[in-house]
Amino acid sequence: MKKKKKLQEAPAPDNIIELNQEQPAPEDAPPEEFPAEEKKRIRQIRRRTLAVLLLCVAVAGGIAYYFFTSSFKGYRVVSSNETSYENTANYIQFAGNLLKYTPDGVSYISAGGEVLWTTGINMRMPMAVSSGSYAVVADMNGNDVCIFDTKGEVSDLKLPYAICDVDVANQGAFAVVLESDKTNYINLYNKRGENIYEMQTTIDKSGYPLDISISDNGEKLFTSYLNVGAKGMENNLAAYNFGDVGQNSNADRMVGGYRVEEGFVSKVQFLNNDTVVSFGTDTIGVYSMREKPNHRATIKTGGEVRSIFYSTKFFGFIRDAQSDTATDTEPESETNRYLVRAYNLKGKRIFEKYIDFAYDNVYASDKEVIITGGNECMILRANGSVKYEGELDGRIVSMVPGGKANEYVVVYENKTDIIKLKRSENSESTEEKQ
Repeated sequence: MKKKKKLQEAPAPDNIIELNQEQPAPEDAPPEEFPAEEKKRIRQIRRRTLAVLLLCVAVAGGIAYYFFTSSFKGYRVVSSNETSYENTANYIQFAGNLLKYTPDGVSYISAGGEVLWTTGINMRMPMAVSSGSYAVVADMNGNDVCIFDTKGEVSDLKLPYAICDVDVANQGAFAVVLESDKTNYINLYNKRGENIYEMQTTIDKSGYPLDISISDNGEKLFTSYLNVGAKGMENNLAAYNFGDVGQNSNADRMVGGYRVEEGFVSKVQFLNNDTVVSFGTDTIGVYSMREKPNHRATIKTGGEVRSIFYSTKFFGFIRDAQSDTATDTEPESETNRYLVRAYNLKGKRIFEKYIDFAYDNVYASDKEVIITGGNECMILRANGSVKYEGELDGRIVSMVPGGKANEYVVVYENKTDIIKLKRSENSESTEEKQ
């Protein structure tokens, strides 16, 4: 047999370069440079790319500015349901839909006008408040209170004294002000109607509670008291904490208080879990309250307030335009009837607008303010731009945002419509569009 010859490795030729090894550059080699024409071409590409990017940003900004500042000119009716409006009926927004309540019953109505559930009550002067997915209906000056969620009634109870005020938290806990002959009670209950805390206040010592507001988590309470003393009438604000901080403070859980120097505060409101606003006759106070209250700002309204509005993002008021006593603004014309001003949660003004029609309702969401009167309405965005201004199909009882962008649920005296705003001026119904 022939023996296989053993192959010998050939020596690497001198002109082969190992790719994975660094090769020392010759000492006399000049630094590597792009040709002048190549450099010029690269600079031109960079300038063109930057110009295109800037143009895209400008176009996107212009589109965003248009959609967030331009006005809609008309609307179309998406759907319509015949409903009979009752003079004794009231409506509030509840979990994205409407809660209708009368002395005889409570109904939950979808954004499309469909009645999701109805339950009977027997109250002389019902008042409803909602927060999150819970609502409370209480009989003012009576003893009955009912708690609801989106599925229907959760619980009801009869309280020992007359109800003067009520507020509800996101998880269903609610606070009530009860009035007896010489003593007032501020009681806190859970959604099942079980008493969590009871606080007694005497008119001689603390004063008469004008209003209360409970925080989203149900642990903090803010109140306004009116006290008639030797020096006349005094208005004081008090903050309570039912959590660990309040338990360690004192027996009545009070963690702070303020004296109102001008006018009277008839409304206090937690805008979110840690921000409270007090609405007075001619001043508005802003307070932060993580655990204890801290005064943040005082706002002069410049005249007597006719209406207030608020959401979790901003708040504001409406007053007569011609009664302006402030020096930083003047009515635009004699036709302007009312001045609308809005502020952020730090008390900084974010916009002001004038309206020239007689309004009777105002509603605020986190994105806009809806003002209606008769068959007229104005929708203001949170940045102050006018989203829509015009007339609708009849006298507006209630108008709130619907479930989709630019849609609204409008309750008239004889029907409930869902309308969608349009850029064009002509308005049309579903039937006309078909």
